Amino acid sequence: MTNQGTVIILSQKDKLIERLQSKPKDFTFQEAETLLRHFEYNIISGGKTGGSRTAFFNHKVKDRIHMHKPHPGNILKAYQIKNLICDLVERGLI
Repeated sequence: MTNQGTVIILSQKDKLIERLQSKPKDFTFQEAETLLRHFEYNIISGGKTGGSRTAFFNHKVKDRIHMHKPHPGNILKAYQIKNLICDLVERGLI
């Protein structure tokens, strides 16, 4: 990206945010996890009944974001991308 001759270097977080907001058909669970880690959310154990249900928890603000881990593949479905965008917008993160 350039802005009047100035080169703007995007961080990994910025690139992931741009990618997520473009609603790609190939956004992976790992990319979502990486992005959430940038916002200090970490996966917490789902316990015995966790299965594909995954929760990301931010200890600083005591907040949880829920997500289903896709299976058998790794690609998030369109509704999961939409929900993740909504979750991040609601929290003022994007």
